[in-house]
Amino acid sequence: MSDDRRFEGLKIQPRGPSGLAGRPTDDKLGLGTKPDGVAHLEELLTELNNLHRRLWAESTRSLLLVLQGMDTSGKDSTVRHVLSGLNPQGCQVTSFKVPNDTDIAHDYLWRVHAVCPERGRLGVFNRSHYEDVLAARFGGAVTREEARRRYRHIREFERLLDDEGTTVVKVFLHLSKEEQTARLERRLGDATRAWKFQLSDLDARRDWDDYQTLYDEVLAETSTVHAPWHVVPADRKWVRNVVVATLLVEALRRLDPQIPSPDPSFAGIVIH
Repeated sequence: MSDDRRFEGLKIQPRGPSGLAGRPTDDKLGLGTKPDGVAHLEELLTELNNLHRRLWAESTRSLLLVLQGMDTSGKDSTVRHVLSGLNPQGCQVTSFKVPNDTDIAHDYLWRVHAVCPERGRLGVFNRSHYEDVLAARFGGAVTREEARRRYRHIREFERLLDDEGTTVVKVFLHLSKEEQTARLERRLGDATRAWKFQLSDLDARRDWDDYQTLYDEVLAETSTVHAPWHVVPADRKWVRNVVVATLLVEALRRLDPQIPSPDPSFAGIVIH
C-alpha cells in the first residue's frame, strides 16, 4: 500500500466535517517505531530533493505548502526538518504577522497573493491567509457573516492558484492540549528557546476549545477537491515530519516535473 493511501484518512473530504474532536493527535499511522520513521524520512527527503530539483529546472509550475495549527504544534520545526537539504533558491517561506497599515489599506488577500511561490518554486506559508478567518475572528476584526464570505473568497483564490499551475497542499497540525503544556514548559525552561514564548500563547490556550470549534468550521468550509485539508497528528514530531514529507512527495510525483531537454543548438559548441 502506498503512503498516499495509508494517509488517505487524514484528508477532509470536500466541504465535509473535519471531526477534530474524534481525530487522535498521537497516532503512529502504522509507521512503526521512531527509528523506522526516521529512516523512512531520510528516504523521502532524498526523493523530495530530486523532485524539487526537477520542479526548479522545469520552472513552469509551483507547489505551496500551507501550515496551520495551535502554538507549539510544530510549524517552524516542520519547515526545518522537511525542507532541509533542498536548494534554497527554489524555496520560499513566508510567515504572516499582524497586518500593517499598508496591508489594511488593501483587501486581505492582497499581501498573500503577492508572496505565492513563483513558477519552479516550493513555497511554504507558516500560518497563512487562514489567520484572516481565525485570528481576525477572535480579535473581532471580522464578524461571523464576514468570515463566511471569506471562506468563499479563499476557496476561489485557491482554485485560481491551482488553475494557474500552483498545487496547494494544506496541513493542519493536530496537537493535544496536554502535549502543548509539555512543550510550553520545555520552552520556558530552555534559555535558548524561551525567546519564542509570548503571553499571547496563553491567551489562545485559554480559548482552546473555542479555537478547536472554529478550526472545525474553517477546515470543513475550505477543504476542496483542488486544495483539500489534511489533519496531521502532531504529538509525535517524527510522525508529523514523515506525513508532511510524504504529502509533498506525492504532490510532486503527480506533477512529475521534467528537466528540460538541452537546446539542440548547443550540440556544436566546443569548449576550448
